[in-house]
Amino acid sequence: MPGLVVFGRRWAIGSDDFVLPGAFELFVRLVWWIGILVLYTVHKGQFNCPGGGLLHSYLLGLLILLASIICALSALVYVSMQGTISNPGPRKSLPKILYTRLLLYFPEFIWAVVGAVWVSDNSVQCEKTVINGVIGTVIASWIIIVFTIIGVVIVFDPLGGKKTFYLPDGVSRNLESSQSGQLLYNVKSSATRVWEKRIRLLCCCIVQDDDHRVAFTSIAELFRNYFSDTDLVPSDIAAGLILLHQEQDKMENCPKEPEEVLCHSPSSLVTDDLDVELENAAHYMLFAAAAYGWPYYVYTNPYTALCKLNGDCCRNRPTDSDLTGSDRHNFHFGSILKITGLQYRDFIHISFHNKIYEIPFFVALDHKKEAIVVAVRGTLSFEDILTDLSADCEDLTLEEVLENGFVHKGITQAANYIYRKLINDGILNQAFTIAPEYKLVIVGHSLGGGTASILAIMLRNSFPTLRCYAFSPPGGLLSKSLADYTKHFIVSVIVGKDLVARLSMPNMEDLKRRIVRIVANCNRPKYQILLRGCWYEVFGGDPDDFPTELDGRNQDALTQPLLAEESLMVHRSPSYNALEEESHLNSPPQYPRLYLPGKIIHIVEECSSRRLCSSDIKYTARWSNETVFSSILISPKMITDHMPDVVLKALNSLSQEQGSCLSC
Repeated sequence: MPGLVVFGRRWAIGSDDFVLPGAFELFVRLVWWIGILVLYTVHKGQFNCPGGGLLHSYLLGLLILLASIICALSALVYVSMQGTISNPGPRKSLPKILYTRLLLYFPEFIWAVVGAVWVSDNSVQCEKTVINGVIGTVIASWIIIVFTIIGVVIVFDPLGGKKTFYLPDGVSRNLESSQSGQLLYNVKSSATRVWEKRIRLLCCCIVQDDDHRVAFTSIAELFRNYFSDTDLVPSDIAAGLILLHQEQDKMENCPKEPEEVLCHSPSSLVTDDLDVELENAAHYMLFAAAAYGWPYYVYTNPYTALCKLNGDCCRNRPTDSDLTGSDRHNFHFGSILKITGLQYRDFIHISFHNKIYEIPFFVALDHKKEAIVVAVRGTLSFEDILTDLSADCEDLTLEEVLENGFVHKGITQAANYIYRKLINDGILNQAFTIAPEYKLVIVGHSLGGGTASILAIMLRNSFPTLRCYAFSPPGGLLSKSLADYTKHFIVSVIVGKDLVARLSMPNMEDLKRRIVRIVANCNRPKYQILLRGCWYEVFGGDPDDFPTELDGRNQDALTQPLLAEESLMVHRSPSYNALEEESHLNSPPQYPRLYLPGKIIHIVEECSSRRLCSSDIKYTARWSNETVFSSILISPKMITDHMPDVVLKALNSLSQEQGSCLSC
């Protein structure tokens, strides 16, 4: 629902978000009140000690104060439980109750101070049990006050107090155009500055230069544009993701049409080609994983990695000419040796240098496949995250390539950096001087996979036989023309419901619209959605059949936004009201659609149990196309399916299965 408006400003919390925290505090207050009541009753006639009079008044006042707070909390929880996410009408009295509850913090603060003073008075000589009870009360009061302050800071919306106005329907937007245009500019600038401050705060630990400042502004504008046309609070988004996941699982459980099953039955020629590529991908995924260095090695070998690295790393230390950037204690290089199984002499160049748009990579000789491998590291630092989030589109213009088109800006700049190092510094010339008959293979995972793909496009004319294996690359990478062009030399490998492979601005816009639609039209209160959703995610079972206003509507009607959706997408709070033409649910896309590179191998996990699968997991792989990844799928594995160890495990499983079949 729209953010709660109290004290004349919008907050990042809804009027239906007080059920669970309010119920928890209500339980604590009830136990607290009963404990104080028992303490007061047992020691009622024993307040004749020094300081006992103040103690008697303190406990009596505390009982009255706790009773008042319990009443206010009960009313707050009850009212917050009413209505639905898109129907806040039954909760219209909640701000008044909230004001009452907040007012009770003043006497509670005073009572906490009085209790602290009484406890610290050395002249008090009352019974030890009573003193301990008061100490516990004082500590509990201060803990609740501190957590309340933290909660207020968390739900504070910096844009909640911005004053704009609504233009009624039918009124020409050209009226007072200079005033409205200036107002719109001020609102947008304020929103961009807020997002930029948040990003700077998150990246406060890295050295910031001009590139960082440009990236901060670009990313801030991206976030501002994405969140400016909705009025949802974080719990609404969580509820929407839960509903989408259950709706998605219900659709997956439906039996498929025979035509759908037949379309996934490839010919023997295609199957043979797939087997070859899977074997190559399993081999080269080791190089892509090794590019992460010691963090990946320690993550996959938590008990023995440090001992092995301490014992072996110092034996083969590369010279300064081979290595760029810092590798303290030689852990990165030692991990690469362990993972790939190569020798030191097989490495041509290793770069651990890491800045925004400049990511680590290494060049090595792979004698098993007779290849010169360029392995690019994926996201592992704040600088890499900024490169990922620099998601604006830019033109990629290459000589002798007719399929020019749009590409991801940040990843393209990272590819340009590696291209300059490989060509201008003569790294590839050095490699081909050592092994002139070897072929060039470029690999990478995640950000490294996207960078490797664009780097392969740049090097394609100079090395016509090159191959690229992109593992879990970002979805919003190449325009359609470039994606088709890369099918001849790039293979992308995607596991399961990997989120990153489906990440693009059009897909994020689609996810936002799906969340708004399903949240706005669900007829259940939010607390029920969250509780049942958490149970479903943890313990499984059948997805809940939440009734919605979408039930029983024909397909044509579903293409039109409903009233509740319009209230969340258009009728925003003043701080989020744009004076420009509103972006409706069925408006044309604001961002060009970008796709995954090359031919796509989609690996899917097969398991009889939907939740807790056995350790012997089976995978199936098939050729897929980019349209399969045009929508973000909600799943507990949407993050884990992206991890490099999971990708390597799936590829090794398929490769071993293929080998056992051949031996049979």
